[in-house]
Amino acid sequence: MDKLTFTSKKGREIESVFDDLARLRIMVFRDYPYLYEGSVDYEKEYLATYIHSERAFLFGVYDGSQMVGATTCIPLKDEMPEVRQPFEEAGLEVDKIFYFAESILLPSYRGRGFGHRFFDEREAHARSFGCYTKACFLSVERPAHHPLRPAAYRSNEAFWQKRGYKKEPSIRATMEWPDIGEKRSSPKYLVCWMREL
Repeated sequence: MDKLTFTSKKGREIESVFDDLARLRIMVFRDYPYLYEGSVDYEKEYLATYIHSERAFLFGVYDGSQMVGATTCIPLKDEMPEVRQPFEEAGLEVDKIFYFAESILLPSYRGRGFGHRFFDEREAHARSFGCYTKACFLSVERPAHHPLRPAAYRSNEAFWQKRGYKKEPSIRATMEWPDIGEKRSSPKYLVCWMREL
């Protein structure tokens, strides 16, 4: 732990760590349940959303020069349409919701409390503005008997519930990315988890 360092970036500052974040996302999201066959070019295009939002936030963990963990958040109104749309259709005030995007950590660094730290950092950032009433995130859903589901896989749902988040099955988004082994993107379904700030 002594050699780990931490960084916080806001808005356009996040662009300075795009390469590190893109590589980390590709590594972590390759695992179940995301099974993401990513590319750095696609990642940079996706991450560009953050540099256009002054209130976007990244908290990163480095081991030497390697980013080994990161978490991001952004006002929901600044997110891409496919993320915003389910909330708008549900009649929620997107101007008052902060969206928590990825929370990713390489396997060898798990179990050290970073999951809680990532939520603490994002929740504190969202509360600092004094105008957001809810925090939310989307979690990908896979069939219970998916062929690539590891036998030892354990969902994060119990952890999210301990953090005060509640599953909102009526709020669902559809996003597309290529699964491992796919040459084309295919639709994935994600469900909302939300809590009061």
